[in-house]
Amino acid sequence: MATFSHKLIGTFALFSLLIFSVNAQLSVNFYRKTCPNLLTIVRSVMSQAITKEARMGASILRLFFHDCFVNGCDGGILLDDTPTFTGEKSAGPNVNSARGFEVIDAIKTQVEASCKATVSCADILAVAARDGVNLLGGPTWNVPLGRKDARTASLSGANSNLPGPGSSLSTLISMFSAKGLNAREMTALSGAHTIGQARCLFFRDHIFNEKNVNASFATVRKLTCPQTGGDSNLAPLDVQSPTTFDNAYYVDLVNQKGLFHSDQELFNHGSQDKLVQQYSTNSSLFASDFAKAMVKLGNITPLTGQNGEIRLSCRKMN
Repeated sequence: MATFSHKLIGTFALFSLLIFSVNAQLSVNFYRKTCPNLLTIVRSVMSQAITKEARMGASILRLFFHDCFVNGCDGGILLDDTPTFTGEKSAGPNVNSARGFEVIDAIKTQVEASCKATVSCADILAVAARDGVNLLGGPTWNVPLGRKDARTASLSGANSNLPGPGSSLSTLISMFSAKGLNAREMTALSGAHTIGQARCLFFRDHIFNEKNVNASFATVRKLTCPQTGGDSNLAPLDVQSPTTFDNAYYVDLVNQKGLFHSDQELFNHGSQDKLVQQYSTNSSLFASDFAKAMVKLGNITPLTGQNGEIRLSCRKMN
């Protein structure tokens, strides 16, 4: 047992050093001299996109999450399929639901005009996700930058690494833990569901067949999500304020109004009940935890230094 403990401590120490080494290569000032207008450009385009459609903030945030959970935050999700390459866009969690690519394209076009072949698509997505949250009333945070773009993507990884709407609490904790995120960070990041919408296909079973659902809430949702048909009909993930980034999502959970099975699992007589209750009454605590967890999410195995490339188009490798 002592030998195992020593090995475990040694392994953890090595892992910590590797994480520190990766994080040390990212810097909030990475483009200060090489692309000083980057943050202004991203903010401007995101502001225009959200003014046009408030849902876009949630869509870009979801793109960032789906990018980081598959081979790290490397812009892999942005790559289009070609006759000789299959990317992540056609994976189950992304097909007919991942959106906002044209907004990233618009940002990239302006960034390239300002500082050619300098800023990665992975970094653009990280900053855009932050600005989308903030523009909808949520917190802001300093985004560490310096990521490179991947020269590949993983369809299989996108199909296996992303937690689904039917996930149990234990599955959620396990899948986030595999990415270096603890249960508290998982619950905070789940608060991203305070904005955005979801397709009937992904919450039908929860509202029709599960008991931990507010009856009146289920009745309203069934009006646009029948037992058969209407798979693509949309409903807000947060019934109270779907275009405002706040803590109302957790109030929904306490009232058994989580749209997904996986949402309500966070408040269902389990280990996260207390934290959900805290977030539901303390918006500042949620905002602070969410911001810190987003930085940690963005630090998942980025490509840096000589690894990867700076794509000239986010949709294709150079």
